[in-house]
Amino acid sequence: MNILLLSSEVAGIIKSGGLADVAKALPVQLQAEGHDVRVVMPCYTCIEGYENFPVIGQGVLNESSSDESIKIPYTIRKTYINKIVEVWLIDCKRYFDRTSMYGDNNQAYGDNGERFAFFAAAALDACTRVNYWFDILHCNDWHTGIAPMLLRIKYAKDPYLSKARSVLTIHNGAFQGAFDRSQIRMLPEIKDIYNDKITQGSYINFLKCGVFYADKINTVSPGYAKELTTYLGGHGMTQNYLDRQQDLSGIVNGCDYSDWDPKTDQLLRIRYDLESIDQKVLGKYLLQRKLGFEMGDTPLYGMVARLTDQKGIGLLIPILDRFLEHKVQVVIEGTGDPALQNAIAEIAQRHPGKMVFQPVYNNVLAHQIEAAADFFLMPSIFEPCGLNQIYSLAYGTLPIVRAVGGLKDTVIDYDQDKANGTGFIFYDPNSEELLSCLRRTLILYLEDPNELKRIRHNAMKVRFNWSDSCQKYIELYKSALKKPSWQ
Repeated sequence: MNILLLSSEVAGIIKSGGLADVAKALPVQLQAEGHDVRVVMPCYTCIEGYENFPVIGQGVLNESSSDESIKIPYTIRKTYINKIVEVWLIDCKRYFDRTSMYGDNNQAYGDNGERFAFFAAAALDACTRVNYWFDILHCNDWHTGIAPMLLRIKYAKDPYLSKARSVLTIHNGAFQGAFDRSQIRMLPEIKDIYNDKITQGSYINFLKCGVFYADKINTVSPGYAKELTTYLGGHGMTQNYLDRQQDLSGIVNGCDYSDWDPKTDQLLRIRYDLESIDQKVLGKYLLQRKLGFEMGDTPLYGMVARLTDQKGIGLLIPILDRFLEHKVQVVIEGTGDPALQNAIAEIAQRHPGKMVFQPVYNNVLAHQIEAAADFFLMPSIFEPCGLNQIYSLAYGTLPIVRAVGGLKDTVIDYDQDKANGTGFIFYDPNSEELLSCLRRTLILYLEDPNELKRIRHNAMKVRFNWSDSCQKYIELYKSALKKPSWQ
């Protein structure tokens, strides 16, 4: 199959979250399986060295229009993922010459709807410029939600693209992209389409467009796919998902173990595997020294996360002081909501020597926390898939998670299944239940180190390989291709 994958970010080029990891790893695996993949993303000027990417084509969106105001020129640049998968970058300074991808100072750019509507349209237009005819259009999140709509409407009679089918992957259904219709005025084919399935009040909702028009919809875990069809978990779009339930599925993300394997991780001074897991504690000592903790046999709890309500920070803050009364060490790395960031910083200041807060994202430190910590905190309110719990399993760092989305699909609760347990799960979005779960892990650490080591062995044996996830995506593509043409 020829596959065109659209993403607003790609790891190794520019990244803010797990979407970028998927947009890198899945195309690489698809190419390895013999498919022809092109990845398309915006050419943000904050991408280091973007100007060195060669130009492979140029175009003008709405070139034949009589309305000069919607004729938008762009350039197509090219680079590669792992030297094998082509990435096209849509270069248009009008929309992508910014200091960051989505916004500044925790505030989204006011024209994000216009920016990503243009991107989706230009990505399809670019294929006609370079004669790339795809079978599958694979879109990701709201940024690309307009693309299935354009494929269905603008290209309905195109001799090549009318045969293509679309798949939309939802990495986080809470972010939907609702904008005033003026932001899609450069898309004359769709700007005047009104449908209660794609609107949010007077706004057009990009994610709703994707859900309504895509041939197949999936999200990044079976658990999250089910949650989207519930009124508690659908982020206000429950009926949209119920309407498409037959075409909705979940595929757990794979893990790029070339980056996240304690045996080969080049960001670690101390490396280990299942047979040498006792070496893990040496990495813990190094991190304790680096963070200014007392070096020794104190249980170390790590967290690397965006500081948002979604990640359960609001559950953690009310009980963190009480948990730190125990002989424990806590390190949290992340940035996000300024109020949450300040609250965590204040707690850390009250507990010098027991808690360190790093208000940054530093990839080296993230790897060191994953490798050195005894337990990893992910008390999410919702979590479509989650990757850090998968990384934690690989490093024998036992995840503490809430029973939502991909977390419950990837972690086996020790208290529910002692023989096969790989981590610890709590259920209600309740601070006291989180504290109780934390104390359970502390008791196990102090009272039964041999059992702790056995659970670590369980965790390190678990694998979520992209080769397995990729096969499920290939089946999803095949099922999309069987869909009749849309009338």
